[in-house]
Amino acid sequence: MEKRQINVPMMADLAARGETPEVLFWVGCAGAFDDRYKRVTRAFVRILEHVGVNYAVLGMEESCTGDPAKRAGNEFLFQMQAMQNITTLNGYGIKKVVTACPHCFNTIKNEYPALGGEYEVIHHSTFLQQLINEGKVTAEGGESFKGRRITFHDSCYLGRANNIYEAPRAVLEVLDADLLEMKRCKTNGLCCGAGGAQMWKEPEPGKKDVNVERAEEALATLDGNAEVLRNLQGAESTSPALPAGSNHGGSVIAVACPFCMTMMADGVKNKEREADVQVFDLAELIASAEGLNA
Repeated sequence: MEKRQINVPMMADLAARGETPEVLFWVGCAGAFDDRYKRVTRAFVRILEHVGVNYAVLGMEESCTGDPAKRAGNEFLFQMQAMQNITTLNGYGIKKVVTACPHCFNTIKNEYPALGGEYEVIHHSTFLQQLINEGKVTAEGGESFKGRRITFHDSCYLGRANNIYEAPRAVLEVLDADLLEMKRCKTNGLCCGAGGAQMWKEPEPGKKDVNVERAEEALATLDGNAEVLRNLQGAESTSPALPAGSNHGGSVIAVACPFCMTMMADGVKNKEREADVQVFDLAELIASAEGLNA
């Protein structure tokens, strides 16, 4: 299937024509500049185009939300960045924002209102769930995930910070795959190691990097390796153990955050398991199942 060129609508162009989109897609720094997460941006855009959502992006008018600055303790820089974005959003009369980054989601939803930026903010996992519930996304016509093992890693800023646990799992359920839960999940989930501005610095000295610990738990869950899970203070997996050395058809660690994507992928590389375990965002999985070549 050939890739179809998509001309993403710009907010400035719509405003010049006196039009207002149903939703503004907030791309985020990772979605715009990180080579790996650009694929997530493309996948989500193709889904929006496929179902006919009236959307737009800010393009060059979008700036960092200020989340990294705030987490690192630079409140002055955060407020500067936030006010710049709020001025832009309010100038266009934006009411509804969707983003694939939990950090952007949390900042715009919970911290912009105090500075005059009040919007309906939706994470793309919830938005995808809505499209599925409305019958606009069926996960048919593309790649089949039936029989493949998938485990979902909860983003801290999506889960514990905003209590969104079921939407990502509802999205994954439509794939008809074998969904396996890690012991440390939902409210008891383990951070990928990049939250709280940790993404931008080297880890403190210790016995093991957090992302390696989390990747080991995810891999052991997919493998049904009870011994490794016990050593990680997890629980015995309810899934059957796989034969030694077997390749289980391309198992997946699903994520819904650019920081988690980087950290989990690095953890899988650390364990030298890239050949049989891949890390994908929810949007990539749905786009693939829908037959949308991102």
